[in-house]
Amino acid sequence: MKKSLVSLIALSGAAALALSGCAAPPSASPSTPATSETPSASASAPESTPAGASDFTACMVSDAGGFDDKSFNETAYAGLLRAKDELGIKTNQIESNAEAEYAGNLQAMIDADCNIVVTVGFALATATEAAAKQHPDRSFAIVDNGSFEGVPNAKGLIFNTAEPAFLAGYTAAAMTKTGTVGTFGGANYPTVSIFMDGFAQGVDYHNEKKGTTVKVLGWDAAKQDGQFIGGNNPFGDTPGGKNTANTLIAQGADIIMPVAGPAGIGALQAAQESNGAVNAIWVDTDGYVSAAEYGNVIITSVEKAMDVAVFEAIKAAMEGSFSSDPYVGTLENGGASIADFHDFADKLPEGLQAELDQITQDIIAGTIEITSPSQP
Repeated sequence: MKKSLVSLIALSGAAALALSGCAAPPSASPSTPATSETPSASASAPESTPAGASDFTACMVSDAGGFDDKSFNETAYAGLLRAKDELGIKTNQIESNAEAEYAGNLQAMIDADCNIVVTVGFALATATEAAAKQHPDRSFAIVDNGSFEGVPNAKGLIFNTAEPAFLAGYTAAAMTKTGTVGTFGGANYPTVSIFMDGFAQGVDYHNEKKGTTVKVLGWDAAKQDGQFIGGNNPFGDTPGGKNTANTLIAQGADIIMPVAGPAGIGALQAAQESNGAVNAIWVDTDGYVSAAEYGNVIITSVEKAMDVAVFEAIKAAMEGSFSSDPYVGTLENGGASIADFHDFADKLPEGLQAELDQITQDIIAGTIEITSPSQP
């Protein structure tokens, strides 16, 4: 299924992958931020007269996944690259290796005279809110977290991924051969469980409409609990992701949706090693593009247009129209979508694409109501 933003997302993701594949990923220690051009402009207040592009610097701080995570950091970074190319601004970025670096990395970007600092991931929420309060003359945006109450210079970039995940769950239920599908997360956070809620409800909807009895492993929507990698680095633990996926596979799941950032690559490895018995659904980006080496096992992906949201936030800050009103990506506005089926397009059950098109319209119209408590 192709939404209006899918091609743009794929192109942006491909650009980010090309960068990470041809050179070392952008990274730095908190004391020495990586720089594409040396920023020279002093910061201006978000509501002031907009600076010229050559005097405007947009900056980004990754979470511990890094800019080459084949997931949300990489897609958000593609939005920064797009802003540099299309708006003619300066950019600066710093890669976090651990949670303890978040506050210091934010300060490094502030010290580098960044006009707007975009942080990637809800894990940076505390550090981002504190920095925004301490520096009201700068703009801040944060991916995967809402706006902060009473902080007019910080904007949340959030996505209702329960909607496209519902489509993914319906697809999984239609394509499973074993009658069992699975999902797991890195840790039980709302930005993770929202995918799992939508996925499980999509399977339930297929069972209701088609009279099937497909079972979902790894998530209990009623209890809001399920299978998670856990540990000190749940979103970076690729072996842990593979072990978790293999646990679900051993219980009969033949389609798995990991919601675990880079750790989810472990699930793709497990699927690929099954020699065709198991396939996967990726999240955040179009995995067929961002994790191309595993494209043969990725049925589709639940996408968030993080690159578009980041670009628009930077553009608004540059033009002087920045506000703290949160950006919410949905099926209706194209900010959340299900990716093309790529290698699986010819393997879809007859009529499935038309059913998904109708379900999409029903979700947008409110005829189908998704009840995830994590929805924005």
